Amino acid sequence: MRRVVITGMGAVTPLGNSVEATWRAAVEGRSGVDFVRAFDTTEYPVKIAAEVKDFSLNGGLVSAKELKRIDRNIQFGLAAAQEALGIAGRNGYRPDRVGVVLGSGIGGLHELLRQYDVLRERGPDRVSPTFLPNVLPDSASGQVAIALGLRGPNFAVVSACATGSHAIGEGTELVQHGLADAVLAGGTEGCIHPLFFAGFCAMRGLVAEEEDPTRASRPFDATRAGFVMGEGAGLVMLEELEHARARGATIYAEVLGYGASNDAYHMAAPDPDSVGVAEMMRAALERAGVDPRRVDYINAHGTSTPLGDAAETKAIKDVFGAHAYKLAVSSTKSTMGHLLGAAGAVEVIMCALAIHHGLIPPTINYRHPDPVCDLDYVPNVAREAEIDVALSNAMGLGGHNGCVLLGRVD
Repeated sequence: MRRVVITGMGAVTPLGNSVEATWRAAVEGRSGVDFVRAFDTTEYPVKIAAEVKDFSLNGGLVSAKELKRIDRNIQFGLAAAQEALGIAGRNGYRPDRVGVVLGSGIGGLHELLRQYDVLRERGPDRVSPTFLPNVLPDSASGQVAIALGLRGPNFAVVSACATGSHAIGEGTELVQHGLADAVLAGGTEGCIHPLFFAGFCAMRGLVAEEEDPTRASRPFDATRAGFVMGEGAGLVMLEELEHARARGATIYAEVLGYGASNDAYHMAAPDPDSVGVAEMMRAALERAGVDPRRVDYINAHGTSTPLGDAAETKAIKDVFGAHAYKLAVSSTKSTMGHLLGAAGAVEVIMCALAIHHGLIPPTINYRHPDPVCDLDYVPNVAREAEIDVALSNAMGLGGHNGCVLLGRVD
């Protein structure tokens, strides 16, 4: 089986519109959560979110005319893809051997609802001919391939908040099996919209923290009360190891394994026994042939919900046993909120950089220990550590679970 490494990364997040800006803010413990700017939240019970700020797509990927037509999630995906390819380097690739696996949990929500308003107010003959190509969940993957001229395997993964992790896992397998030499893989989401926001409010999943929005996301803390809705994109360049070495590319980490499962329990609530989550992590470790005791760090799903954080903690203890108390666990959702379909991909980037820099980003806002959540959550301050193996967990509505296991390449 061919070995797969990460040679490039791109990110658009509430912490910054690049990988460097996002990483720096995360390790410094800064929060990207604030009051919603995109629309009036007067009638909403929740008024905060983790929005991408001061974003503009540049670099000549699309024309100004096209830019007006493409949905926000596609724009995020294009920007992250451009950065990832730029960091990886553009030399030594055959376009027909580079694929794209880019998913979105929601797709083009903004454009979908905008065109629905056009239909109601102006009639069917005024609906844009570019409507459908810009709202489908695979629109971002197609647009990235067109903009960057990549003709290899191309598809989208849609599995709610596990989308980014599944996309990286599936992209890895394309390279492992020789179907591509490299794959841009990840997730993108741009759905902070009044309707979608109202839906999460109705589910009572969001935390309402008006006194200090930066304190709202507090994973594993005893006072955690819900997650913070976010948006953004994360992509990595996955590349066959020898291909990367031949190009002289910088190698950030190796993808050792990929695990996927389903809770088969409930569309929205986590299984309190966390059987599926534990099976997902075991699958990644077994496929990689990695002893659980070799794992140094877990970037947890850690959404800051009372049930979810407890269930994930239980799964970690079930899989790692006594070693669970020796490894470090942190949730970067404490700083950037929950990026939904992009979350898993951005968190794989956090793991790769933790390995590369020897630095673990903290779980901020951790002040009140919970006896149910009793692991080392790297509270509030980043920690220097030599990390040889790291694991990124993701779970989504529908019981979808996905994790990516990364390792250092000597």
